Amino acid sequence: MTATPITRSRHSPIARFHWWRTVFWLIPAITVYTVVLGTLSLASSLFDTRGYFAHRCARAWSWLILATTGVRIHVRGLDRLEPGKTYVFVANHQSIYDIPVVFASLPYQLRIIAKDSLGRFPFLGWHLRRSGHLLVNRKKPDPRGVFNWANALTSKGLSLVVFPEGTRSETGYIGAFKAGSLYPAVQAGLAIVPISVAGSRHVMKKGRLMTCPGEVELTVHDPIPTVAAAEPNIREVRALASRVKAIIAPLVEAEAARA
Repeated sequence: MTATPITRSRHSPIARFHWWRTVFWLIPAITVYTVVLGTLSLASSLFDTRGYFAHRCARAWSWLILATTGVRIHVRGLDRLEPGKTYVFVANHQSIYDIPVVFASLPYQLRIIAKDSLGRFPFLGWHLRRSGHLLVNRKKPDPRGVFNWANALTSKGLSLVVFPEGTRSETGYIGAFKAGSLYPAVQAGLAIVPISVAGSRHVMKKGRLMTCPGEVELTVHDPIPTVAAAEPNIREVRALASRVKAIIAPLVEAEAARA
């Protein structure tokens, strides 16, 4: 099952109800979750330099957002993974809810590579900076810094989450995968795990300030091993990105075709 789309006009009574619910209930509630758990996360960074407790705060934040919104997740394929191993999870991107969905579903210490502008947001940005996530300047990226950070993931017991589309899909059909997002995995020789997230776009559509309860399917596919290469061959990385996309796409686009 996946999230039930709201097909009525945004001016229908149901749509208006969800808009008011979002503005006057969900946004204030999520603000409280962010402030409280962000404060706990920051405080924990004083004694937990690995950011493990901070990640538990992030998972609690994700669970609270999903529960308050009314989102239920159906997870399949976790038995394909080895507990405690470092992976690079590669997922499609449909909604800003994808991050809470992934964080709440995968029992790993997850980190992300995010644009540096997120670091300026109170609590969220502070959490990202203090708990081991990597903030990069997309106009002037530091390849050596990314390489060193990715190589340290295994020794720190961390896994990485990337969304290679770079932007959210409005239709549910997957866009082009940017090969550069897989560079850290190949440079560090980390196994790549394709993740299909289907139905999250119905929870909160791109460009619309309205959330709806729903059901989301998250499917974990078999890991793809990589061989460490400090300077990966661009053609091989592009081929790898195409392979990962081909694994993720069928379940996601089958849901898009039904909607």
